[in-house]
Amino acid sequence: MGREDTSDAMTLKARIANALKSETESGQTGVRLATLRLIECAVRDRDVCARGRGVGEGCPDADVRRVLETMIAQRELSAREHEDAGLIEDAIRERDEIDIIQQFLPELLHGEALETAVEEVVSDLGASKLKDLGRCMSTLKERYPGLIETGEAGKAMRKALSRAS
Repeated sequence: MGREDTSDAMTLKARIANALKSETESGQTGVRLATLRLIECAVRDRDVCARGRGVGEGCPDADVRRVLETMIAQRELSAREHEDAGLIEDAIRERDEIDIIQQFLPELLHGEALETAVEEVVSDLGASKLKDLGRCMSTLKERYPGLIETGEAGKAMRKALSRAS
């Protein structure tokens, strides 16, 4: 199965729709098809809300990404509750759904990739003091929307700024 196509030309909604279409056409049933249907339903619901607010094209990728992140958080909570109640099969299903949903989210920046992005922002902004942390973090989040885990990025930014001073 692996990751879904993450080409820039395709929106998240298009990637989800394509995955659902190919899964349906293949005649498969099970957790993957059910999860894809749940994702599409949640995204369609968000689109309806966006159109109600006057956004004609529906919700943007950032909103779809938030929907997927919310779905993951809900399933993580459910999986823990199922495990606590001794419902191991249900917990496994929840974790399977999490794996399927995560296929549509971009990989977060970690390690060298994060350090490179941080160094680039620090040098582009000419930041050299710890008081530049907020400005640097804002720029980092703007350049890499949805790809930054704030805690890890903050540590990397502090480290880079302490080297720059």
